[in-house]
Amino acid sequence: MARLRLIPKPISVKNVIPFKDAAEAWFWYVRAERLRREGVRFSDTDSGYTRPCLPDDIYCAVMRLRARRLIGAQHLKVLAEFGWRESPPDSRVSGEEGSVILWNDALDRLTTPLKEKGIVSREDEQGVHICHELY
Repeated sequence: MARLRLIPKPISVKNVIPFKDAAEAWFWYVRAERLRREGVRFSDTDSGYTRPCLPDDIYCAVMRLRARRLIGAQHLKVLAEFGWRESPPDSRVSGEEGSVILWNDALDRLTTPLKEKGIVSREDEQGVHICHELY
């Protein structure tokens, strides 16, 4: 029986820019998912730079947090709802106070694995766009 071989997608763009924070990465994932559901093939190379991951890498990081019970079903609900709205919850809006807590908690927990993978900039890199040359 033939073995399934996974071949990494080549990165054709030389500038790789990590996300500034987990929220930016999450909104990027949700936009990519929206395009996928609409039947559009997602590509971030049109902007002249690329991100250090695929959209599914963000999803997998969230699902690993869920599997380890570091975030719960309510966290996922808030991430989905406000991610789809492309706007974080606002504590000044009546009824969104609890969502703000869940949102911040989920993104705080997501930040660590995304930083470890280089998807989100580390604090010492904030304010500086790190561009890696890929050959």
